[in-house]
Amino acid sequence: MRGRFITLEGIDGAGKSTQIETIADQIREHGADLVVTREPGGTALGEKLRELVLHQAMEPRTETLLVFAARSQHIGAVIEPALKAGRWVLCDRFTDATYAYQGGGRGVPEADIAALEHLVHRNLQPDLTLLFDVPPEVAALRLAKARAADRFEQEHAQFFARVRQIYIERALLDPRRFVVIDGTQDAEVVGQFVRERVARWLNT
Repeated sequence: MRGRFITLEGIDGAGKSTQIETIADQIREHGADLVVTREPGGTALGEKLRELVLHQAMEPRTETLLVFAARSQHIGAVIEPALKAGRWVLCDRFTDATYAYQGGGRGVPEADIAALEHLVHRNLQPDLTLLFDVPPEVAALRLAKARAADRFEQEHAQFFARVRQIYIERALLDPRRFVVIDGTQDAEVVGQFVRERVARWLNT
């Protein structure tokens, strides 16, 4: 039986990374053999491309191509083999992030991203996407207290407002796949909500 594919999305500072291990533990308790991974990254090549994307200045189209190059390797070497073997995959970001960041944030045309998605995905789509949603000003306060900022985390509030808008639009277009989570609440409250929604999904 094919495994299931779950992704976490949200602007930087939305709180998804705080919850990923809790979600992973819940899925394992359900009995699934789970792979936890991330994008860009997930493979040796992908991690090298991640470093370029996060820290090297480049044109938006170049950035988009590198993200999809890393994703192609990730799907072929990690995600698809795991799913075919019956394992589940929990991924921190996937192609929704490209529509939001490179599309909404950088202005790369949606049609160009869709063409690359068609080329790289080979019909792969997440079964469930948890979207952690916070206003950019809340995310900015959190990021100011965190590690040294990368190229994306250094962006201005208008950039993150555009990114967030695309995320919300995609969630509205596909409500069966997306669960939108209010990330402004206390981490414990968010965690409880996430556990309840994941449990409901696991039992469907």
